[in-house]
Amino acid sequence: MEKNKLTIIVFSSIIALFFAAFNYFYLSKIITFSSTLYLVSVLLCAGPIIFMKFKEQSRVKKLEENFSSFLQDFVETTRSGMAIPQAFKVISNNNYGALTPYVKKMASQLDWGISVERVLMNFSKESKSRLISRIVSSVIESQRFGGTLTDTLESLSRTALEVEKLRAERRLYMNSQLITGYIIFFVFLGVMIGLEKFLVPSLGQVSSTTSLTGLTGTEASAQSDFAVQYKEVFRNLILIQGLFAGLTVGKMAEGAMITGIKHSLFMMFIGILVFAIAG
Repeated sequence: MEKNKLTIIVFSSIIALFFAAFNYFYLSKIITFSSTLYLVSVLLCAGPIIFMKFKEQSRVKKLEENFSSFLQDFVETTRSGMAIPQAFKVISNNNYGALTPYVKKMASQLDWGISVERVLMNFSKESKSRLISRIVSSVIESQRFGGTLTDTLESLSRTALEVEKLRAERRLYMNSQLITGYIIFFVFLGVMIGLEKFLVPSLGQVSSTTSLTGLTGTEASAQSDFAVQYKEVFRNLILIQGLFAGLTVGKMAEGAMITGIKHSLFMMFIGILVFAIAG
């Protein structure tokens, strides 16, 4: 799996470098927005890495959402008098979404005679979740020092449930911050469009007073090119603002910056689309 990730990263980096070189040696001579294409090259290089991180974050989030239900079912099963391997085998038939394959794997490992501690440690490493790792560590430490596994899991299941409730409350509270982030971006977009529509023409056009200043055709052309450069700068600023505003919104709303990539892509797409139409 890690080898496949490395291959994807190397391949995307080669494509991004090729695109940047093609832009430098060819496209920059025939189009006026070549610097924007350099930003596209960076996104081509970083895109697969961001996508893999986002996919991993989504996977961990789904595991944590179902983990408290799994713990509650396990506690109820063991309290009925079943041994731990039997309890795992019974609850492995339940549906825990993304967590189901891990539960089935733990049940199979216990059937093979692997110790509970080892099975839980393997699960903790494979899940790559901080919440699950902390709970598993607490279970193992409790068992080593003679604690009752069922009581420990019952207490931790309540803790996991409370964590999920707090996360839900946080998402509800931060929705207002998410809306604020979008409002700030669209205000910024409006400012860029206003500058492009009113400031750039005043810098680039040759007005009736131009003849009084004695500007030559070359100088007028230079001013026009200067206006085009300003327009390109505004376009790049919209892309940069959309990227980082989306990441900030993701951090505030869901606690992880990588989850904001969907907001970044939406803001960048809408920003460039509106800027192109308005221009």
